[in-house]
Amino acid sequence: MARSARAQEEIRRFLDIGAVQVAELDLDGDKAVLRPGPGSPPVTHGEVFVLVRRGGQPVGTLLGRVPEGADPRAVLAERARAECGPAVFGEPGEPPFASVVVATRERAGQLARALDSLLAQDHPRFEIVVVDNAPVTGETRELIERKYAERVRYVREPVPGLAAAHNAGLDAVRGEVVAFTDDDVVADPRWLTELSAPFAADAGLGCCTGLILPARLTTPAQVLLESHGGFAKGFTPRTYDPACPPGDEPLFPFTAGRFGSGANMAFRTAVLRSVGGFDPATGAGTAARGGDDLYGFVRVLAQGHRLRYTPYALVWHHHRETWRDLETQAYGYGAGLTAYLTAVLVNRPALLPAFLARLPRGLAHARTLTAVREAEGGGTPGDHDVRTHPWPRRLSRLQRRGMVYGPVGYLRARYALRTAVREKTAQRAQTAQGAR
Repeated sequence: MARSARAQEEIRRFLDIGAVQVAELDLDGDKAVLRPGPGSPPVTHGEVFVLVRRGGQPVGTLLGRVPEGADPRAVLAERARAECGPAVFGEPGEPPFASVVVATRERAGQLARALDSLLAQDHPRFEIVVVDNAPVTGETRELIERKYAERVRYVREPVPGLAAAHNAGLDAVRGEVVAFTDDDVVADPRWLTELSAPFAADAGLGCCTGLILPARLTTPAQVLLESHGGFAKGFTPRTYDPACPPGDEPLFPFTAGRFGSGANMAFRTAVLRSVGGFDPATGAGTAARGGDDLYGFVRVLAQGHRLRYTPYALVWHHHRETWRDLETQAYGYGAGLTAYLTAVLVNRPALLPAFLARLPRGLAHARTLTAVREAEGGGTPGDHDVRTHPWPRRLSRLQRRGMVYGPVGYLRARYALRTAVREKTAQRAQTAQGAR
């Protein structure tokens, strides 16, 4: 098939992807409570992406179809009882004092939704810091002062880039644990408790990540992204220990994308500060396009600290909505991947021998995964082994182009950062001289 014909077929398949409802189903013995997802209307007939809970604890997802005229709760509860296992309950213990950092830029409407969910957390003692990154208007500051007053602290970071914003938040926080999330999420009420409690139970823990599920699946782009896993890392808790590298991760700890994502991560504050925080030449808003979260994971693991993934710390993420968004995301993911690896090796050159030693097995493992993905074609939300939405080849090509660009983007971002620092230093010197 000619490339143009192939592209047209991919576009046709993409446009044929229908919307999917999002809901939560809580099973407690014989009882079942069905609720719409955050911001979603009540569940009706049609396809439904369901987060299944048992006794409030997330245990799995499924994609169900409710026939017209049927009771959605009864239909989905029957499926869930048959397919989703029991919850593994454990007392999380007393969570430490925690700080939540939300970086934002000119998205006050989304930010307000996120802050409302964060202020409803059941954590006994926490603070929220909003970092306004390279703002163009005073909209974010005005929102904080008008609606959230003393409940949220406002920090302005003039240097553009997500990592620079996160570092500004890291400098400002007072908590023993610092959690990071995005302005386009809705946090589950137990999110912060579940994300921070593991630090009290394990003194060697440096980082904890949690579950990210889609808040809405109303556009083809949102459904397609979630069909290929979205940002979810499964429902099995797992601890990554550099003293005992996992056998199924040949490139460990450099396969940082497996550990979690920046919309749902927390660090022991002292540990993150000890490794210098995030590299400000990485992340969205810089020429590197991304990778700041992955950089943080690897630096903490390379320092000898453990990383914990827990599915019980849940945030609902508003995925990007358009095809163009997916193109930008695919290219940015590829660029961020190789940019963060470049950043790690530039800042910790002692890790280069370990990286090169792991590279042959890691590449072979990646080729195997790619072959499986291309052969099977895609997935459906909630059931990633049944593949019905093929991943467009254009997005794969863009991701590969991004990977080639990533190291160049990182070096460009480093140069831009040094230039900005020099200009800021010169401005301060001129101001001080004028004051004399």
